[in-house]
Amino acid sequence: MLELKDLRIEAGDFALEADLDLASGGRIAVIGPSGAGKSTLLDAIAGFRAPSRGQVIWNGRDITDAPPAERPVGVLFQDQNLFPHLDLDRNLALALRPSGGRPTKEERARISDALERVGLAGLGARKPGALSGGQQSRAALARLLLQDRPVWLLDEPFAALGPALKREMLALLDETAKAQGALVLLVTHDPKDARQMTETVLVADGRAEAPVETEALLADPPPSLAAYLGQE
Repeated sequence: MLELKDLRIEAGDFALEADLDLASGGRIAVIGPSGAGKSTLLDAIAGFRAPSRGQVIWNGRDITDAPPAERPVGVLFQDQNLFPHLDLDRNLALALRPSGGRPTKEERARISDALERVGLAGLGARKPGALSGGQQSRAALARLLLQDRPVWLLDEPFAALGPALKREMLALLDETAKAQGALVLLVTHDPKDARQMTETVLVADGRAEAPVETEALLADPPPSLAAYLGQE
């Protein structure tokens, strides 16, 4: 269980509050108007931004002051964060040994397995520039698998992909997250993406609301979400 207890995150004149309980293994979309604080919410969970109030708790352990590397969190951003001068094997090796160095035989086997699981078997020697956009997304997902963290935070990682490829990546995300038993929080601007998640957290008007069933929320959106979706 990931708990955000009376959390308040401030950045200049902006403030976001959250009081949420997110069950382990859940599939949760994070949706709301641009600038509402969706990425800010993920930053606070990941430890990139310190809250001015409240607690972040994982399975009963207070991790509010823990640095990002010591949190049970893996993060995937829109730009994928693949180093262009390294091949896929070396990029993925950084998930196992962030300080660098050549992977061991066991680590190489884990990297090969992760690439196979995302449909990139045999491509470990290629650099990101030699891959398509969809293949780069798959490589970034493989790196997330290798981190072996129980919470996955994804900040619009597939936004640049076409509709068909995006659906394919969301299905692969669900498949791999289920295999890992991971809790997934997916920031998206697209209600079609949100529908791939079981529940949705609405971020609007300075607050991240408690998760509700996605279809129910989109069928009867509150005014702030209806305005964003153009359903006024």
